[in-house]
Amino acid sequence: MFFVDTLEFEGLGNRSYLAGGPRAAVAVDPPRDIDQVIAAAAKRGVRIAYVAETHVHNDYITGGLELARVTGASYLVPAAAHVSFARTPVADGDTVTVDEGLVLRALATPGHTPHHTSYVLEEDGRGAAVFTGGSLLIGTVGRPDLVEPRLTEELARAQHASAHRLADELDDEVPVLPTHGFGSFCSSSQAEGDATTIGRERTANDALTLDVDTFVAEMLAGLDDVPAYYAHMGPANAAGPAPVDLTPPGRADAGEIAARLAAGEWVVDLRSRTAFAEGHVAGSFNFEGDGKLATYLAWLIPWGKPVTLLADTPERIADAQRELARVGIDRPAAAATGDPAAWIREGERLASFPRARFADLAEVRGRGEEVVVLDVRRDSERAAGHVEGSVHVPVHELYGRLDEVPSGTVWVHCAGGMRAAIAASLLDAAGRAVVAVDDGFDAAREAGLTVTRP
Repeated sequence: MFFVDTLEFEGLGNRSYLAGGPRAAVAVDPPRDIDQVIAAAAKRGVRIAYVAETHVHNDYITGGLELARVTGASYLVPAAAHVSFARTPVADGDTVTVDEGLVLRALATPGHTPHHTSYVLEEDGRGAAVFTGGSLLIGTVGRPDLVEPRLTEELARAQHASAHRLADELDDEVPVLPTHGFGSFCSSSQAEGDATTIGRERTANDALTLDVDTFVAEMLAGLDDVPAYYAHMGPANAAGPAPVDLTPPGRADAGEIAARLAAGEWVVDLRSRTAFAEGHVAGSFNFEGDGKLATYLAWLIPWGKPVTLLADTPERIADAQRELARVGIDRPAAAATGDPAAWIREGERLASFPRARFADLAEVRGRGEEVVVLDVRRDSERAAGHVEGSVHVPVHELYGRLDEVPSGTVWVHCAGGMRAAIAASLLDAAGRAVVAVDDGFDAAREAGLTVTRP
C-alpha cells in the first residue's frame, strides 16, 4: 500500500506532497522550510529517497535543493529547466522506483512553464495518483503568463493540450494532486473544492470541456494581476536557494523602532486589524499575521527593504518569519512583542483611526458630507461592480500612488476588510485622515449605496 500526505500552506495558497511506501518516499514541490517535510517523513518512518520539482516555481522559494542535500535524496528537476545547480534531470517518460512496486513516472505537461512536468505515481503498473503542479488544477489550470509575455498564448495552448494528455492517459478514478490553486496567484482562477480526480476534471474543467480556441480566449481574458515579488522567485529558484534561517530576530526597543522608521525602513504590525486601528506605532503598517501575509507584504514592500515585525506574541513572530522566508524575505531586521505601549518612546502616543461598516458610509453620504471613497480591490473585482463615485487604486499599487488619492477623509474598502486595513495603515502612515471599512462588499448595496459597473 502507498500513502500520500498533503502539506498545506494556506498563506500562499499552495500544497506540497510526501508520497511513498513502507520504507521510502518522494517529496513533491517542497516548501522553503523543509523541517515540516522531514517531520512528516519521520512520522511515517520512511526515508526521503527522491525530491521532485514539477517546475521552477514563480510564487515561492523552493526547499527542494536543501531537502535533497540534507536527506541525500536524488533531486528530480525537469531536464529543460535552466538551473545553476547539480540535479537529476528528468524527461518525459523517465521513471524512478520509490519503493517496492511503487514507481514515479515523469509526464511532460508544458503550459504553466515550457518545461513543466507532472509525475504519475504508479502502484504495480497502474496509475494511483498524479502530481500536477501548475498544470491541471481543481476546476482550472495554472496561468501561462508568468514566464515571458510573448509566450503566453503559446503556453495557454500547451496547457489545453497537457490537460487532455493527462485525461487521455489516466483513469477517471486517479486523484489529481496539484501544487497551486488554493489561493495562489499562479492559478488562472481559484480552485472549486478541496479534492478532485481525473474523472471529475473531465466534466468540470474548461481545459477539458472547451475547444482550444475558446479555452485560450476565455483564460487570457480572465487573468488577474501578478504579484510583484514573483519577478524574484524564478531567478532565486533557478540559481539554487540558500538554506533557510529561522532563528529568532533581535529584539527591538522603542528607540530602535523609531530609528528604523526614521531611516525609511518598514515596521509591520501583525496584530488583528481591530487591534491595530485602536492603537499602533505611528508610521507602521498593518499586515495581519493570519491573513495572506506573505503574498501582500511581499507584493507591496520595495524588494530588499528591511522589515521589523511587531506582534502580540513571539509565536506570531515565528509564524510570520517562516511564512515570509517562503517568498524570499529571509530575515526580519528586528522584532518586538507584547503591549504596543512599550513600542513607543516616553512622551509619545499610539496612533489610531476609526473602523466602520458600509451602513455608516451610507449614513455619512446621506447627510451630504463630502468624503473620499477608496476602492482597493483588484481590477477584476471592480469590474463586477463598485460604489458609485468611488476612487479606485488596487492595494498592491497604493504605496506608490498615495498622491493620487484626493484630499479629504478617506473611507477605504475592499471585499472583506483585510486589504482595506492594509490600505488604511498606508494612508494613516502618510498622514491622511482615514476610516477603514471592515465589511463585506455585498453589504454596500444592502446599505443603500449605489453599486454600478464601469
